[in-house]
Formats: sequence, C-alpha cells, structure tokens
Amino acid sequence: MLALDIVLERGARNGGGFRRHVSIRDDARVIALAGRSGAGKTSVLHAIAGLLTPCEGRIEVDGRCLFDSVAGIDVPVHARHVGYMFQDARLFPHLDVRGNLGYGRRGQGAATFGFDDVVALLGIGALLERRTTHLSGGEAQRVALGRALLSQPRILLLDEPLTNLDQARREELIPYLQRVRDETALPIVYVSHSADEVERLTRAVHTLD
Repeated sequence: MLALDIVLERGARNGGGFRRHVSIRDDARVIALAGRSGAGKTSVLHAIAGLLTPCEGRIEVDGRCLFDSVAGIDVPVHARHVGYMFQDARLFPHLDVRGNLGYGRRGQGAATFGFDDVVALLGIGALLERRTTHLSGGEAQRVALGRALLSQPRILLLDEPLTNLDQARREELIPYLQRVRDETALPIVYVSHSADEVERLTRAVHTLD
C-alpha cells in the first residue's frame, strides 16, 4: 500500500518565485493529484523523484524517507527507485523499441519486472523492432510505460500521460494503465486534469488549490 507524506515548499531559489505548501497523507496504493494548472501537481512529482529540492519539509513514500530538511536526508535521484512517465514519451530516437526498453534496465540490480512480462503486460511484442518514429502516440506511451517499469521502481509517477493523445489513443492506452494498476503492487501517483481519467484509474483523489 502507498503511504505518502509530503510537505513541500518551493521558494524563489528553486526558480520562478513559485511557492506552495503541499501536505498529503494517504494510505491508498493508487492516488490522483488534481487541480488547476499551476497548483503544483508536477512539482510534487518532481519532489518525489528528486528532480526538485523542497525548501523545507519531508517526503516519505511507502514508509521510506526520501527527503527531510530537518534530518538532512536527501536521497539521490538514482537511489530513489522512481519510475516516471511524462506527458510525452521521451523515447530515444536512435534506438528501436527493444533498445528503449532495455535502457531502463541499465545499472539495476535484481529484477522485479522481467522484460518478457512487461512486454506481455503492455502488448508491445509486435513493436520491439520498430523505430520510435514509426509508433503512434498511444504505442509510444506504452513503450515509455514499459521503460519506466523495467527501471525496477518502488513507486510509479504518471504525469498526465494521456494529455497529448487524441480520444481514440486515450481509449487505447487506459486499459493498459488499468492493467498496470491491477497486476502490479506498485504505489502509483497519477496527475491529470481529466475527471474521467481519475475516476477510471484511481479511487483516492487529492485536489491541490
């Protein structure tokens, strides 16, 4: 189950003068972050992943402290074991699908998610030899999700992964997101502006003001 405890303040020294206090506690394994643009949803994900350093506060995921300004704890990005799926797939154009998936396994220890299992889970076996430029938006996002899983994460962060897809591609991808939710034990934090997506993929919702 997910135990997420975040107190985040982002001050001017982190860029742009943006300042936000976010406090979330939830024992649900899958939660959604909702709210208007600029409310700090992506900043919360970046703080969990270690891509943004809070001015102060504490970040705890599944009983493991990742950041504590008082105790002087700031776990490096590579040691946080976070799988991050962005709005755009961010695949490597010089690699085919197999190469992109394999990149996620570099430098990792024992595998929780095996290559063949992830390929089967996401239905991307027929895509392995394709260049990324020959993928549809939905296919590219499935590959990006596979790469995130193959990084052997302890938590999965999904930052509006359907935003750049048309309705048909969204409907194509949602069942695969549901499979990841239902067939893995990963804690998941899902950011979306879409109430329909949130309802179909999560049960616990936190709205940032």
